[in-house]
Amino acid sequence: MALRDAILAALANDESSGYDLAKAFDITVANYWTATPQQMYRELDKLETAGLVKGRVVRQVKRPDKRVFSLTEAGRQALHEFTRGEPKSTAIRDELLVQVEALAIGDEEAIRNNVTRKRANSQAKLAHYRRARDRLLDGDREEYYIIAGPRLGSYLTLRRGIVFEEENIAWCDFVLEALDARGTGG
Repeated sequence: MALRDAILAALANDESSGYDLAKAFDITVANYWTATPQQMYRELDKLETAGLVKGRVVRQVKRPDKRVFSLTEAGRQALHEFTRGEPKSTAIRDELLVQVEALAIGDEEAIRNNVTRKRANSQAKLAHYRRARDRLLDGDREEYYIIAGPRLGSYLTLRRGIVFEEENIAWCDFVLEALDARGTGG
Protein backbone atom coordinates (compact mmCIF):
# COMPACT_ATOMS: atom_id res chain seq x y z
CA MET A 1 0.00 0.00 0.00
CA ALA A 2 1.16 3.50 -0.71
CA LEU A 3 0.29 6.78 0.93
CA ARG A 4 -1.73 7.44 -2.21
CA ASP A 5 -4.15 4.63 -1.36
CA ALA A 6 -4.50 5.75 2.26
CA ILE A 7 -5.36 9.29 1.14
CA LEU A 8 -7.86 8.04 -1.43
CA ALA A 9 -9.49 5.91 1.28
CA ALA A 10 -9.62 8.89 3.65
CA LEU A 11 -11.33 10.99 0.95
CA ALA A 12 -13.83 8.25 0.13
CA ASN A 13 -16.38 9.57 2.62
CA ASP A 14 -16.17 13.31 2.05
CA GLU A 15 -14.09 16.14 0.66
CA SER A 16 -11.39 17.53 2.91
CA SER A 17 -8.72 20.19 3.09
CA GLY A 18 -5.13 19.05 3.46
CA TYR A 19 -5.15 20.36 7.02
CA ASP A 20 -8.37 18.53 7.92
CA LEU A 21 -7.10 15.42 6.18
CA ALA A 22 -3.96 15.52 8.34
CA LYS A 23 -6.13 15.84 11.46
CA ALA A 24 -8.37 12.99 10.30
CA PHE A 25 -5.28 10.88 9.66
CA ASP A 26 -4.41 11.29 13.35
CA ILE A 27 -7.81 9.92 14.36
CA THR A 28 -8.61 7.18 11.86
CA VAL A 29 -5.94 6.44 9.30
CA ALA A 30 -3.15 6.62 11.91
CA ASN A 31 -4.44 3.25 13.14
CA TYR A 32 -2.77 1.71 10.12
CA TRP A 33 -0.71 4.36 8.28
CA THR A 34 1.42 7.31 9.31
CA ALA A 35 2.47 10.32 7.27
CA THR A 36 3.64 13.84 7.97
CA PRO A 37 1.47 16.74 6.77
CA GLN A 38 4.23 17.63 4.28
CA GLN A 39 4.10 14.12 2.79
CA MET A 40 0.32 14.37 2.54
CA TYR A 41 0.40 17.74 0.75
CA ARG A 42 2.99 16.46 -1.74
CA GLU A 43 0.87 13.36 -2.36
CA LEU A 44 -2.31 15.42 -2.79
CA ASP A 45 -0.53 17.46 -5.47
CA LYS A 46 0.50 14.24 -7.23
CA LEU A 47 -3.01 12.84 -6.97
CA GLU A 48 -4.46 16.02 -8.42
CA THR A 49 -1.95 16.00 -11.29
CA ALA A 50 -2.88 12.35 -11.96
CA GLY A 51 -6.57 13.27 -12.03
CA LEU A 52 -7.45 11.09 -9.03
CA VAL A 53 -8.57 14.00 -6.85
CA LYS A 54 -9.75 17.49 -7.65
CA GLY A 55 -9.08 20.52 -5.51
CA ARG A 56 -11.10 23.67 -5.18
CA VAL A 57 -10.48 26.88 -3.27
CA VAL A 58 -12.82 27.77 -0.44
CA ARG A 59 -12.81 31.45 0.46
CA GLN A 60 -12.84 32.15 4.19
CA VAL A 61 -13.47 35.27 6.24
CA LYS A 62 -10.67 36.30 8.61
CA ARG A 63 -8.70 33.19 7.63
CA PRO A 64 -6.57 32.29 4.68
CA ASP A 65 -8.39 30.59 1.83
CA LYS A 66 -8.14 26.83 1.87
CA ARG A 67 -8.15 24.12 -0.76
CA VAL A 68 -10.43 21.14 -0.31
CA PHE A 69 -10.01 17.90 -2.20
CA SER A 70 -12.46 15.25 -3.29
CA LEU A 71 -12.18 12.04 -5.24
CA THR A 72 -12.74 12.13 -8.97
CA GLU A 73 -14.36 9.22 -10.73
CA ALA A 74 -10.85 8.08 -11.70
CA GLY A 75 -9.88 8.28 -8.01
CA ARG A 76 -12.88 6.16 -7.02
CA GLN A 77 -11.94 3.63 -9.67
CA ALA A 78 -8.30 3.57 -8.51
CA LEU A 79 -9.44 3.00 -4.93
CA HIS A 80 -11.82 0.27 -6.08
CA GLU A 81 -8.98 -1.43 -7.97
CA PHE A 82 -6.74 -1.16 -4.91
CA THR A 83 -9.33 -3.04 -2.84
CA ARG A 84 -9.26 -5.90 -5.36
CA GLY A 85 -5.57 -6.63 -4.81
CA GLU A 86 -4.19 -8.99 -2.21
CA PRO A 87 -2.48 -6.97 0.52
CA LYS A 88 1.15 -7.61 1.34
CA SER A 89 1.69 -9.28 4.69
CA THR A 90 2.56 -6.94 7.50
CA ALA A 91 6.14 -6.84 8.74
CA ILE A 92 7.00 -5.52 12.16
CA ARG A 93 9.85 -3.02 12.17
CA ASP A 94 10.16 -1.73 15.70
CA GLU A 95 13.37 -0.32 17.19
CA LEU A 96 12.15 -1.06 20.71
CA LEU A 97 11.93 -4.77 19.88
CA VAL A 98 15.55 -4.66 18.68
CA GLN A 99 16.55 -3.01 21.96
CA VAL A 100 14.70 -5.65 23.99
CA GLU A 101 16.32 -8.40 21.90
CA ALA A 102 19.72 -6.88 22.80
CA LEU A 103 18.85 -6.76 26.51
CA ALA A 104 21.69 -9.09 27.52
CA ILE A 105 24.34 -6.60 26.43
CA GLY A 106 22.27 -3.42 26.28
CA ASP A 107 21.58 -0.70 28.80
CA GLU A 108 18.77 -2.32 30.76
CA GLU A 109 17.70 0.84 32.55
CA ALA A 110 17.45 2.74 29.25
CA ILE A 111 15.47 -0.14 27.73
CA ARG A 112 13.16 -0.23 30.76
CA ASN A 113 12.63 3.53 30.38
CA ASN A 114 11.89 3.11 26.67
CA VAL A 115 9.35 0.37 27.41
CA THR A 116 7.75 2.62 30.03
CA ARG A 117 7.58 5.49 27.51
CA LYS A 118 6.11 3.15 24.89
CA ARG A 119 3.45 2.12 27.39
CA ALA A 120 2.59 5.75 28.17
CA ASN A 121 2.42 6.61 24.45
CA SER A 122 0.16 3.62 23.82
CA GLN A 123 -2.09 4.66 26.70
CA ALA A 124 -2.39 8.16 25.23
CA LYS A 125 -3.17 6.79 21.76
CA LEU A 126 -5.66 4.34 23.22
CA ALA A 127 -7.48 7.15 25.04
CA HIS A 128 -7.50 9.19 21.81
CA TYR A 129 -8.86 6.25 19.78
CA ARG A 130 -11.53 5.50 22.38
CA ARG A 131 -12.70 9.13 22.28
CA ALA A 132 -12.81 8.92 18.48
CA ARG A 133 -14.81 5.69 18.75
CA ASP A 134 -17.28 7.33 21.12
CA ARG A 135 -17.72 10.26 18.72
CA LEU A 136 -18.21 7.87 15.80
CA LEU A 137 -20.74 5.75 17.68
CA ASP A 138 -22.52 8.90 18.87
CA GLY A 139 -24.32 7.06 21.67
CA ASP A 140 -25.17 3.97 19.60
CA ARG A 141 -24.14 0.51 20.71
CA GLU A 142 -21.39 -1.16 18.71
CA GLU A 143 -23.77 -3.92 17.57
CA TYR A 144 -26.13 -1.35 16.06
CA TYR A 145 -23.33 0.62 14.40
CA ILE A 146 -21.92 -2.49 12.77
CA ILE A 147 -25.30 -3.22 11.21
CA ALA A 148 -26.43 0.28 10.30
CA GLY A 149 -23.65 2.81 10.90
CA PRO A 150 -22.68 5.04 7.99
CA ARG A 151 -18.89 4.58 8.16
CA LEU A 152 -18.28 0.92 8.89
CA GLY A 153 -14.78 0.91 7.38
CA SER A 154 -13.69 3.78 9.61
CA TYR A 155 -15.14 2.04 12.64
CA LEU A 156 -13.44 -1.27 11.84
CA THR A 157 -10.02 0.33 11.33
CA LEU A 158 -10.45 2.36 14.51
CA ARG A 159 -11.31 -0.84 16.36
CA ARG A 160 -8.06 -2.36 15.05
CA GLY A 161 -6.14 0.63 16.41
CA ILE A 162 -7.76 0.19 19.81
CA VAL A 163 -6.92 -3.51 19.98
CA PHE A 164 -3.37 -2.81 18.76
CA GLU A 165 -2.71 -0.26 21.51
CA GLU A 166 -4.29 -2.51 24.15
CA GLU A 167 -1.87 -5.25 23.05
CA ASN A 168 1.07 -2.83 23.15
CA ILE A 169 0.20 -1.94 26.74
CA ALA A 170 -0.15 -5.60 27.70
CA TRP A 171 3.21 -6.41 26.10
CA CYS A 172 4.93 -3.50 27.88
CA ASP A 173 3.44 -4.65 31.19
CA PHE A 174 4.73 -8.17 30.48
CA VAL A 175 8.26 -6.91 29.73
CA LEU A 176 8.37 -4.74 32.85
CA GLU A 177 7.05 -7.58 35.02
CA ALA A 178 9.64 -9.96 33.52
CA LEU A 179 12.44 -7.52 34.32
CA ASP A 180 11.08 -7.09 37.85
CA ALA A 181 10.82 -10.88 38.30
CA ARG A 182 14.50 -11.25 37.43
CA GLY A 183 15.33 -8.68 40.07
CA THR A 184 17.31 -6.61 37.62
CA GLY A 185 17.22 -2.86 37.24
CA GLY A 186 14.27 -0.78 38.35
